[in-house]
Amino acid sequence: MSSGTNDTIAAISTPPGEGSVGIVRLSGPGAVRTASALFVSPHGRSPLTHPRQRVFHGHIHDAAGRVLDEVLLHVMRAPRSYTREDVVEINAHGGPAPLRAILEEALRRGCRLARPGEFTQRAFLNGRLDLVQAEAVIDRIRARTDAALRAANAAASGELSAEMRRLRETLADALARADAAVDFPDEDLPELVDAAFFDRLRGAAEDMRRLLGTARAGRLYREGAEVAVIGRPNVGKSSLFNALLRDARAIVSPTPGTTRDVLGEQAQFGGVPVRLADTAGIRDADNDIERQGVDLARRALRSAQVIVLVLDAADGWTLEDRLLADETAGTVPVILAANKTDLAPAPAEGHGDLAPPLAVSAKTGAGLRELEEALAAALLGGAAPREGGPQLTRLHQEDSLRRTLENVERALHAPEGAPECLAADLRAALQALGEITGETTPEDLLDRIFSSFCIGK
Repeated sequence: MSSGTNDTIAAISTPPGEGSVGIVRLSGPGAVRTASALFVSPHGRSPLTHPRQRVFHGHIHDAAGRVLDEVLLHVMRAPRSYTREDVVEINAHGGPAPLRAILEEALRRGCRLARPGEFTQRAFLNGRLDLVQAEAVIDRIRARTDAALRAANAAASGELSAEMRRLRETLADALARADAAVDFPDEDLPELVDAAFFDRLRGAAEDMRRLLGTARAGRLYREGAEVAVIGRPNVGKSSLFNALLRDARAIVSPTPGTTRDVLGEQAQFGGVPVRLADTAGIRDADNDIERQGVDLARRALRSAQVIVLVLDAADGWTLEDRLLADETAGTVPVILAANKTDLAPAPAEGHGDLAPPLAVSAKTGAGLRELEEALAAALLGGAAPREGGPQLTRLHQEDSLRRTLENVERALHAPEGAPECLAADLRAALQALGEITGETTPEDLLDRIFSSFCIGK
């Protein structure tokens, strides 16, 4: 991996902008020495003279002796720190100028500017975190829903790592037995590859399938999804959009063609963060501006993971509705919603493979909960929102576990009396499994993962 840990790194670790407190973080063998050179205590105390964790109050000075800011200096000695190196966090006033001045002075004193994610990368390299826990750091920061935060917290606490260790122990024991059967074929040993051996492998394979079943929800909680509200003009798309947001974000008018652009707002359904898009009514437009709006609506339709096709309950199914339903068929999940059911009942029939429309009223709120539940089910593939337990949250985790399972399944079907084939499959399974926790992850993938972090994390 392209990161040495013999130098001392520094970065601002709090978000840009103004705040009551901002932090400049240092990590490495020279962290305490650099901080001591910058810091002046009113009582003459120096961080260099204290071997344990300590918080100091004082001022940061530049090379000319000018005060840059009044600070609290938090010293964390190795290995009892985030990176397992000496770490100093300079808690200053949270404006851009004092933080930048302190950082620049630290760099002048020999620190190097940290790369994105380098503090967490060092924690990983020094054994403080495995790869699952390291990735959970950025997932906690970026979580937009309670479900996303729960998934990140579960990963950070080691739930998935513990499951990976358990699977690894099962596969490593199986490999040791298969290797022994290869190395000592004629020895008078107990049966090494017996029915119980294959039962344990089948149990591990079932656990892997269960974990793979969490991958879709885990990725959606982390990455989010696009949901497009579409329909012909004047069926109440914008009203329904506002009702789902519980906020009047889109202009509502009885005049057809009022919405000309795609309006996107953040929402959540089943714990999945969603960009909900209100679109122009789709029809053969008679002017250039409306045609552009229809083109944008179709673009939103193509990029959505779920589509809500809105009908007017008072009109029932129209030819335009059916043509739109045909246009969306077979692409992504489509939910039919018959709006304005405060004026007329919803049509009872669906269209093609689409279920009958849900009865909703943007005006009264009737049917909104059912629509939200349908959206959650469509996003999560019918699975109920997860409340806990180990969960895959990234595509590379899913890919590694899928390859692990494929190798285990090959081992389960290895020719009888061919322990060398069995051992080869189990060795490949262990290699793939180790990529999840970082034990065997390729360096280029590790670099890509940590480079996606914020600077200072």
